[in-house]
Amino acid sequence: MDRVIEKKKWNTKRLLTIGGIAGIVLLIAGSIYFTSGKSRLNVDLERITISEVKNGVFEDVIPVNGVVLPETSIYLDALEGGRVEEKYVEDGAMMKKGEPILRLSNTDLELSLINQETSVFNLLTQMQISKNAAQQNTIGKLNQATDVENSLKEAERIYKLDKKLYEEKVIGTQEFKQAENNYNYQVQKKQLSQEILKKDSVSSQQESSQAQQTYSRTRNALDVMRKKVGDLIVRAPVDGQLTSLDAEIGQSKNKGERLGQIDITTGFKVRVDVDEHYISRVFTGLKGEANLSGKNYKLVIKKVYTQVTNSRFQVDMQFADSVPEGIRRGQTLQIRLALSDETQALLVPKGGFYQQTGGNWIFKVNESGTMAYKVDIMINRQNPEYFEVIQGLKPGDKVVTSSYENYGNMQELILKK
Repeated sequence: MDRVIEKKKWNTKRLLTIGGIAGIVLLIAGSIYFTSGKSRLNVDLERITISEVKNGVFEDVIPVNGVVLPETSIYLDALEGGRVEEKYVEDGAMMKKGEPILRLSNTDLELSLINQETSVFNLLTQMQISKNAAQQNTIGKLNQATDVENSLKEAERIYKLDKKLYEEKVIGTQEFKQAENNYNYQVQKKQLSQEILKKDSVSSQQESSQAQQTYSRTRNALDVMRKKVGDLIVRAPVDGQLTSLDAEIGQSKNKGERLGQIDITTGFKVRVDVDEHYISRVFTGLKGEANLSGKNYKLVIKKVYTQVTNSRFQVDMQFADSVPEGIRRGQTLQIRLALSDETQALLVPKGGFYQQTGGNWIFKVNESGTMAYKVDIMINRQNPEYFEVIQGLKPGDKVVTSSYENYGNMQELILKK
């Protein structure tokens, strides 16, 4: 007879299945529990920088680099092209105004000078010939006028005599009329001679004036040509130091090519490069400060060049008080350029945190110093040392200002000694 075997409700397979499901549920629940809170990271205090937020004097300054230049420089350009034949001095020499620096040669220019001198000589010779011819012509006309004057006097004498004899019935009408006609003819001839002399005088004056003007223009052209040839000798335009001389014996230089410059060494200026971001805030009169050999020197912007090249523009600064001793052309200075006056502000020392946060948040340390947590902040201005905080912190707060590069998305830092 068969016996009914009672089926077991909790066999091994079912227990294992239930246990597995329970483990998965617990794992999910734990994961949710642990991820629902704030992420934390243990940080060694010796590896971070903690700074205190404080009220202080804020000066909106930017660091810039400047190059020392002479206060005034005169450029030397080749007024005429040519070949460098001789150098009288070397780069760096102290020059006096008018002293020769180098000599160029230009055969075409020198030949043009010879031709111009020949033209002036030929013109002068032609003028002399024309003047002599005019004088001879005038003398001939004066002789003719003298003859006419003499003939008139003789005709007048005969006319008056024949008129008296005619009135006395001594001579006939025919003889009298002949004397009268001859007299009138001589009168007209004298008038014509005087008119010819007058026009000859005016013509001679005009020709002489025109010839003199032509000679003056030709002479001026000769003077200009001589000056051009004289410009082949390059001379110092002012007293100063010769710098950047770029010329070697045998080298050809084109007209207008830069040869060098003369630096007037009575003063110095500093040519400064500034980022174009500050172009609207930089103007003449702004002040800066440079440190040389442990001493601070004040500088003032005297000129702003508004042309932007490679995202930068330039300004010229001059020393406000004394000029540093031993300063040299080409020397580089590090300058703190002040963009505003000193003001009171809430300050946070600059640090690496800004690269990861952009100044939008920071880790603030709690009062016990055991933990730092994220707080939102707002930064306004900055200088090489401080950020100006306008929201999110108060004086006395302590914050982590070192780099956050290894913190990822952590919300809190557990500070360990």
